[in-house]
Amino acid sequence: MEQYNLKLKVLDGLFCIFRLEPFQVIPKWATAGTFFSITRAEEELSIVCSQNSVPEDIESQMVCENGWKCLKVEGPLDFSLTGILARLSSALADAGVSIFAISTYDTDHILVKEVNLENAINALVSHGCMIQ
Repeated sequence: MEQYNLKLKVLDGLFCIFRLEPFQVIPKWATAGTFFSITRAEEELSIVCSQNSVPEDIESQMVCENGWKCLKVEGPLDFSLTGILARLSSALADAGVSIFAISTYDTDHILVKEVNLENAINALVSHGCMIQ
């Protein structure tokens, strides 16, 4: 696996991860905030969005996990680079930190539970990453 000097930034705020039925309409509140991700697959509609944008009565009506922090790999990353997610996920797996990964055209995002953030940062720094 190639080695890169990866820089990550912890995004402000907390995030929720929702699972909806694949045919459901994307809620307007899901697209509020500076970072959100929506993926529709045959089996599900997955939404990652700012926890602050979620109406209070919604969480009890949907399958969701709240309390996530997002670490963004500073990009853009060239498509020829290999092993970036493997390096990050291996470091976090070794530290016992569960992740939810999202890739975009320019970069990768790793979500970890807020209670595991300090442990995640320590693990990534010990594997040569820089954290903002």
